[in-house]
Amino acid sequence: MSLQQTISEKVKIAVQTLYDNVLETVELQATRKEFEGDITVVIFPMLRVVKGNPVQIGEAIGNYLVDHVEEVERFNVVKGFLNLVIADSYYLNFFNEIKNYQRFGFVDTPKDDQAVMVEYASPNTNKPLHLGHIRNILLGFSVAEISKASGKKVYKTQIINDRGIHICKSMVAWKKFGEEATPESTGLKGDKLVGNYYVKFDQVYKEQIVALVADGMSEEAAKKQAPILIEAQEMLRKWEAGDQNVVALWKQMNGWVYDGFEQTYTALGVDFDSYYYESNTYLLGKDNIEEGLSDGVFFKKPDGSVWCDLTDDGLDEKLVLRSDGTAVYMTQDIGTAIQRVKDHPDVGGMIYTVGNEQDYHFKVLFLILQKLGYSWAKNLHHLSYGMVDLPSGKMKSREGTVVDADDLIDEMTKTAKEISQELGKLEGYTESEKTAVFNKIGLGALKYYILKVDPKKRILFNPEESVDFQGNTGPFIQYTYARIQAILRKANFDRSTAIKNIKLHQKERELIKHLEVFPDAIQSAASELSPAIIANYTYDLVKNYNSFFQNVSIFGADSEEEKQFRVQLSGFVGNVIKLAFGLLGIEVPERM
Repeated sequence: MSLQQTISEKVKIAVQTLYDNVLETVELQATRKEFEGDITVVIFPMLRVVKGNPVQIGEAIGNYLVDHVEEVERFNVVKGFLNLVIADSYYLNFFNEIKNYQRFGFVDTPKDDQAVMVEYASPNTNKPLHLGHIRNILLGFSVAEISKASGKKVYKTQIINDRGIHICKSMVAWKKFGEEATPESTGLKGDKLVGNYYVKFDQVYKEQIVALVADGMSEEAAKKQAPILIEAQEMLRKWEAGDQNVVALWKQMNGWVYDGFEQTYTALGVDFDSYYYESNTYLLGKDNIEEGLSDGVFFKKPDGSVWCDLTDDGLDEKLVLRSDGTAVYMTQDIGTAIQRVKDHPDVGGMIYTVGNEQDYHFKVLFLILQKLGYSWAKNLHHLSYGMVDLPSGKMKSREGTVVDADDLIDEMTKTAKEISQELGKLEGYTESEKTAVFNKIGLGALKYYILKVDPKKRILFNPEESVDFQGNTGPFIQYTYARIQAILRKANFDRSTAIKNIKLHQKERELIKHLEVFPDAIQSAASELSPAIIANYTYDLVKNYNSFFQNVSIFGADSEEEKQFRVQLSGFVGNVIKLAFGLLGIEVPERM
């Protein structure tokens, strides 16, 4: 039983003993910093059961707790708040119990036999990954890692949008203007090479529209009649018909893109357990629609199209098969979800990392899957997130004005290098050591800046601001970790000894209290699908540690026991920083 549970139970007994009344619930909260205390019992809600002056009631319950709970050392009452001071022995015993847990807060044995599948990235193969993809990838990867830490078995996956007219646009432009260019002949990553032809297609398409309009055609007609668009549409028809030459080109160009994507994923430090390809899944779902028709989940309109009526659920009617029998995206998504559970029978839920413009789509998808009778459908979640903007404005793929993911990673490393050199942070390092640290700082800055924000909120990303060594930034936290490692290197004594008989400084108590809630932060971040909870927990921990560092002498302590304890406490804070940042996909440098 936790201390909070013990106090709650004893408060109920106190009310029963002192006032002969039954108290159903007890409201506890952390004591406000301006008052002495660690845990506060809120008296006001009790007045429904116990009649009287809240201060007097608080005094009576406080005296009862001091007599009956050994961890409660003393108390004070401020209006209707009973502030309890917890004995140093409780915090010392707690710290001695946890200090050797290398994975403190992690549930390494899954709590149940149902796995969760997390989908993220899900790019198109007609262009490189960009800043918007980075937010998606970092969110999905972090939520997967947090879910694992919370005690779930996790599969990381993505679905690659490798078919459709947008892919054929890049293919047509490469055939017309590529002159057999390859990643090897150009020195370009494959995704960048293919993306260049997607941009080229759009340029030529716009030029042809202008020319057709100049010849007297309406703009609306010109958009449909531009020769290069008609070529792309014809190529798509050939691909769907299995034309050998078109399929061979499609495989070749997609292969280039996949190689490029993998390089970016490696640079970002993320991974996947499985891949799904739309070229394999786009025909899925039709059989499920037929089954749903026979079960009354769907209905057919006079033109032969098939729909799901969701009006009783506050939504609308949703098309699931066109009148010509072809599928829509919803059909594919229904079939893909069902296929994933067939492929991984232990999956009991899924998390889809997709931008908030698809909120309605996922409401409909999850509801239809529930109506089809799949028990796991109640455990489907849309990890919805907002756009990422830059100070210069919105990004547009077709016009080539996106912020390329690889360029951004390079830029972040470069910015970290410039700022580190200005501050003289890495004197005495070899060039290779400096490069590794710059990369950790730059990537850490990027990841933290994005993940510290609630996923639902839109972000204005400022690269230079993110690499600041002060404030709520990745480098600030990394620097604190490196400072702790320097302390540990200086402490040349056995740090495993249990320290029990010292008086804690208030700053030490605050640190231990913050460490105590790390397991709760992991569980909360997992249930809310929010890495921001971990990011901001870590920032608060670091602020507490720096306050401790500035107010308490570690190596100048009054006794050997105090010195050892402060080094142990520093080491454990460092370990929790490393664990928390690992959940965000961020590395911590040993020296900075």
